[in-house]
Amino acid sequence: MKKMFNPQSKTGYRFMVWTFKIMDLFKNPDQRLEDFNLKEGNVVVDYGCGPGRYIRKAAQLVGPQGRVYAADIQPMAIDLVRQKIAKSNLANVTPVFLNENAGAIRDRCADVVYALDMFHQIEDPVDFLAGIHRIIKPEGVLFLEDGHQPRSQSLDKVQRSEHWRVTRENKHWMELKPAA
Repeated sequence: MKKMFNPQSKTGYRFMVWTFKIMDLFKNPDQRLEDFNLKEGNVVVDYGCGPGRYIRKAAQLVGPQGRVYAADIQPMAIDLVRQKIAKSNLANVTPVFLNENAGAIRDRCADVVYALDMFHQIEDPVDFLAGIHRIIKPEGVLFLEDGHQPRSQSLDKVQRSEHWRVTRENKHWMELKPAA
């Protein structure tokens, strides 16, 4: 698997983490998962999980029979996720350091994948979307947030991948299902 995006510098990453902490004081990040219809027993992938802002809520929603994969290319993100797992005793969360390790998440295992505020950083969106297609079940759903790019650019990237169809969208994200 070729490299899809570069991790941030340590300084840039620390700044991002503190920015999220401040933002989370004003708006609970758990609310972002409400639209994703996570259910008990689901296998969920938080792709580009960053410092793990959503893993506690996702773990709660999928319950002990479910699984949450917190995946990121940034080693500092995985360290923070491991700390949250230990602190909150999240037995159903597995950190995944992507670092070009395509097989860390099994093929066709995910019911839901969400990639929030990171799609704009992807260098090869076709390869990235193919990788997500590999891990999602045929009836699974991908929630893809534009990040810091216009929706038209996100849609163009999705269409070029030929792996996905847009089934629903709002101003924050697109819901995608695997193309037949």
